This record gives sequence, C-alpha cells and structure tokens, in this order.
Amino acid sequence: MTTRVIIVRHGQSTYNAQSLIQGRCDESVLTEKGRQDAQTVGATLAAVPVDMIYHSPLQRATQTAAIIHEHCADVPMQASDRLMEIDLPLWEKLHKKAVAEEFAEDYRCWKTRPHEFYMTLADGRKHYPVLSLYEQAQAFWQELLARHSDQTVMIVAHNGINRCLILSAVGMSCDRYHTIQQSNCCINILNFSGGWGDAVQIESLNQTAHTGVKLPPPRPPQTQLRLLLVRHGETDWNRESRFQGSRDIPLNDNGRKQAQKAADFLADVHLDFAVSSPMLRPKETAEIIIQSHADVPLSVEPQLAEIGHGLWEGKLEQEIEAAFPGLLAQWKAQPETVQMPEGENLQQVWDRAIAAWDALVAQATTSATPQVGLVVAHDAINKALLCYLLGLQPENFWNIKQGNGAVSVIDYPQGADGYPVLQAINITSHLGSILDRTAAGAL
Repeated sequence: MTTRVIIVRHGQSTYNAQSLIQGRCDESVLTEKGRQDAQTVGATLAAVPVDMIYHSPLQRATQTAAIIHEHCADVPMQASDRLMEIDLPLWEKLHKKAVAEEFAEDYRCWKTRPHEFYMTLADGRKHYPVLSLYEQAQAFWQELLARHSDQTVMIVAHNGINRCLILSAVGMSCDRYHTIQQSNCCINILNFSGGWGDAVQIESLNQTAHTGVKLPPPRPPQTQLRLLLVRHGETDWNRESRFQGSRDIPLNDNGRKQAQKAADFLADVHLDFAVSSPMLRPKETAEIIIQSHADVPLSVEPQLAEIGHGLWEGKLEQEIEAAFPGLLAQWKAQPETVQMPEGENLQQVWDRAIAAWDALVAQATTSATPQVGLVVAHDAINKALLCYLLGLQPENFWNIKQGNGAVSVIDYPQGADGYPVLQAINITSHLGSILDRTAAGAL
C-alpha cells in the first residue's frame, strides 16, 4: 500500500458531555476526559512513524491534534477547512432529544435516509448536510493523495466528516452514513494502493480499547442483537503464505496464543451463543474463547467454511503462478471474476456465507431479550460478510482486512429488517498493536 492514513476522532467535548449537537459551532472544547484520552491516543501511536498531521480548525479537533502532537513534535501539522464537521446550522447547540421532538419528521429522515435529508435555510436554499459533507471528503482525499504517496498521514477530525472520509474512500454510498460509528478518540486505519479511485483497504475501524473501552457501546443502548465476528488464529500455512482453503489445517502455537488473547479480551463480555465454521482452525479458536463463558453453547455452521481454492490448495504463490499463469494476478485485481480450478468462485462463497449470516440474524432477533453472539470463521468468509454489511459488492473483497484473532463488532439496533451498524472492524489491540501485525498469509 502506498499511503497509510490514520483517522482519529477528537476527544470528548463539552457539547458531547451535554448531548448537544455541535456541527460547525466552535464553542465546544475538550473536557478533562477528552484531554486524557487524547494523551492516550498520542502515546498509543507514538511508535508509528507519521509524515504529516492534518486536523480540523475547530477547537475540539485542534486541541486533540495538539495533544497528540506532543508525542511526535517533529511532525508537521496543518489545519484544513475540508476537515470541518458536518454543517447543521438549524440544529447547532440544541439537545439531541429536543431536536428529535421539535423536528420529528426531519430527524426521522436524518436517521433513516441521511442522503435525502435537507435543511431549508433563511434565504430559501435547500442545504443537504450529508451530501455536501461527502463531496467535501472526496475533495480532501484528492488533495491528500496527490501530496503524500508512500507516506503515513494522520487526520484528526470529527464524527461526521470521519464517516464521510471512510465512506467515500471505499466507495460506500451516503445512505450508509449511520451504519459506521466513530467514538471519541477512536482510531481508524485506511491503506490506499494508489491515487484517488484506486483500491482502498479498511485495516481497522473505530478501535477504542486504548481508551479503556474494549468494544464501542451499542447505540441506542438496547440494540436487539450484537454479533462479534472473529477470524481464527494463525496456522502454519498462514505463516508460510500457503493457500489453505478447504484443507483442514489446525492452529499452530501462535494461533492458540492469539485465540487465548481474544478470549482474555472478551472474557467479561456477556455472550448468549457462539457459532463457528466446522473447520478445525475456527472451531478451536471458538472453543478457546468460550472457555470463559461456561454456559454458552457452540454450534457449527457448514456454510461458514472457508473458500474452496481447489487445485491452489497447499501451494505457495509462485507455485500457483507456475501452474496457472496470470490467474493469481487476476484474483488480486478482480477477485469476483476468478473461478478457482476445481474449487469455488467468490460469488458462491458470498452467497452461502450471507445466507448463513442472515439466517442467524433472523433467528437471534426473535428473542424476547437482546442477544450477543460470537461468530468465528475465516479470512474470505469474514471479508465477504463485512463487505455485504457495508453495502459493498464482491469486487470490493480486498477492501477489508482480517487479522488472525481480530474482532469485529456488528449491531442490529432495528432488528433483522434494519441496517446493521458496523461498530468496529478488525480490532487487534489485544494482539499487541493497534496496527494489524498478524500473518499476511494466503487464505
């Protein structure tokens, strides 16, 4: 990847603490908690070489950036108006509850159809806050990528603009604005393969464990279903970059350690059920995790088995290229077009994984009480599921990174019929780093 971008949301502000809508109002400043969390972000990222820091000019983001900058004082820092927060002029300084009551119809549109939501300004113009912010994010990316090829850049900004930066980078549409979350002082990592329009990988989304919050809390608090999606621990074939697919390769010692770290990370998280691929590596990972949850049953779902690589299985990349010239490059560039020799294609994997996931969600959301479930599967399965949940397509398969033992968090606040909310993707802090340093081996 040629450009790594670390995106941070500002620390808790005075308006955050009061549940007031901020928008571009610049009265809000960091609370003591916001300052402490900003210090934690700076310490967490201190060992990551950064070439440039951009921040919003609004006080709460500027203060957060300045605190982080104390840990990397030699890095240049610059404010950018294109990192300003979403513009909500008619709602600024109002309590969220008051907005929901006084502007009930508009607020419903904002929550359910954000791409259609508009405010009629004093001069009669219609202002579309989310559409405008999305365009602002696109313009910022084009400037940044032209300046910072082969560099690492940090952005310190706000909830709304961070969402639009992530949405626009990976090609998600504006109607998904509320389906990703940004907690105060969270860390997101995007890897750009080239310029604007080239492939972008979400390495992680909304990591918060460094602030003492292991998993971002549900919003609203009584969400109907939370699913924790975990990739299995490392195998010897992961370490060797050997294609596994349907070969039933067990965890290696490091993989069992990763599973135990995931178990420790989730030990105090309530679980109601657990589901695994039937293959050895995810099943053992799941069994290790639920040792701390004695009453949680584990079931297996055959449709969550890893992609069948057919004749590629057991081979290294150079062996695949020698036997099937050009096909591996096609898989990396256009994965949705490849039929694995005597194996599966991505659409087949996509269809069976999503069918299993949707059936699980439908069943779990019939419960009379909110449920929390663990799902342990594989690299390709998890990538397909996360693409689907983000509203992406099979051609976006490589937009998602999944580390061995990493955790993703998906909420269903409106049940099976509503959009899922991606609270976090690829949490790796329990594995020793906010960056995903797990094996980059084959599937």
